[in-house]
Amino acid sequence: MRVAVTGGCGFIGSHVVDRLLTAGHEVLAVDTTDRHLNPGAEHARLDILDLPGMTAALGECEVVFHLAAMADVDQVAADPVQAVRVNIQGTETVLEAARRSGLSRTVLASTVWVYGAALAEPGLDGEEQELDERAPIELDHSGHLYVASKLAAEMLVHSYRELYGQHFTILRYGIPYGPRMRDELVIARFVQAALEDRPITIAGDGRQTRNFVYVEDLADAHVRALSPVAQDQTFALEGSTAISVRDIADTVDRLLGPLSVEHVPARTADYAGRRISAAQAKRLLGWAPRTSFDDGVARYADWYRASAGTR
Repeated sequence: MRVAVTGGCGFIGSHVVDRLLTAGHEVLAVDTTDRHLNPGAEHARLDILDLPGMTAALGECEVVFHLAAMADVDQVAADPVQAVRVNIQGTETVLEAARRSGLSRTVLASTVWVYGAALAEPGLDGEEQELDERAPIELDHSGHLYVASKLAAEMLVHSYRELYGQHFTILRYGIPYGPRMRDELVIARFVQAALEDRPITIAGDGRQTRNFVYVEDLADAHVRALSPVAQDQTFALEGSTAISVRDIADTVDRLLGPLSVEHVPARTADYAGRRISAAQAKRLLGWAPRTSFDDGVARYADWYRASAGTR
């Protein structure tokens, strides 16, 4: 199958391209850069806001994976106009290009951050019930502009299905980590500080948790999402174990330490974390995270050391 991946030279997108190629697909990476371009993929140096260019590029494809977006929440907050342009108008452009080019499906990269706006009822034990893809979203709790932009993108995908019969799959990513991730991400910062013998900083008390998912496991879900059973479905691709910021520090200390720790004020508008089920991905796609957190951090550290001279 010939598929396109917008953002195919970025952190997650480049791993998706790698895994699609390994699975035997023909891949077009659409990106304004070639930073992590796999030499086995074709490359279209295009802005996703270029409708004529996108339409022409997708002409020979069957499916487009739309990953290109502003994903750094601090950058989104600092430049909301550009964030809306890229994350919402960019999604509209890709959907329209896919419609004009007759693609069978658009696969949208979304995020578990949208569950921050989900309505959850307490269980019998008083704890919040686990959320899944059917959890209703309360728009007045969408919070951060990044979340709003992703919810809007999901709404566009559903509208194109309703109005034009364009099929979709939505993949709500857990918090990804691994080789090629941005230096600003917490695991990257901790590993790099340890390797450079600098103290690490923890925002708040370090008890906030995330269900991190290793990027190669995440990429594997994209290949599985090409299955017909994924058509017009939404999947939460959540990590299997809650990891606190303190746990990250302890893991890095164990692998690369010793570390010294400094505490700083908590970051505003941070994703508070919810209990999210990945059962539907397991049931329909046969997908579940396979890489342990220790192994994933170690692989990132190995990659960072190996790539230090080329960064």
